[in-house]
Amino acid sequence: MIPTKKSIKKIIIEWHRDIGYFLSGLIIIYCISGIALNHINDFNPDFIIRRDTVKIEPNYITGLKDEDKYTKKIVEIISSKVNEEKIKLWDRPTSSQIKIYYDNASLHIYLNYSYGVYEKVSKRPIIYETNLLHRNSVRGWKWVSDIFGILLIILTLTGLFILKGKYGLSGRGKWLLLSGLVPPFLAILYFILFQTN
Repeated sequence: MIPTKKSIKKIIIEWHRDIGYFLSGLIIIYCISGIALNHINDFNPDFIIRRDTVKIEPNYITGLKDEDKYTKKIVEIISSKVNEEKIKLWDRPTSSQIKIYYDNASLHIYLNYSYGVYEKVSKRPIIYETNLLHRNSVRGWKWVSDIFGILLIILTLTGLFILKGKYGLSGRGKWLLLSGLVPPFLAILYFILFQTN
């Protein structure tokens, strides 16, 4: 049986609708991640880095300057000021500095100035996970990305033929299609003219 024009149109509409529903979640995920990764020079899209200045009491500093009194107990007391209990290790980069390391955090103490700089790194909620997918950091995800790309092409092509007349591809649709090609064309032209050696 030869499919009619009407039946082909019905199939196109159904495919466009169902693929659109199926991909909507992934499209939103990729858009959120894409926007974040576009601004990688403006902020860290994966991690939040918090820095705080911590005042260290002079009596602790006096003890820390003296190697004999430089004990784990003093380091634990100072660590409690930043609510860190699990100390991984500590060292003295110079005679006037101490650095204490925790899980995803550190405290850099400046003995001569009686203060420390506490730095804590934490994953940026939601965006960290979406970036993992966007960069194909999850094993096997590249195949999902390939299927996603193919389905996006099908979604786009089916969308071109849903409407007819002045709102379809033969009407204003062709002008919108062509205008959508202008930004990438100009970007490629700019790259060729000004950024290639």
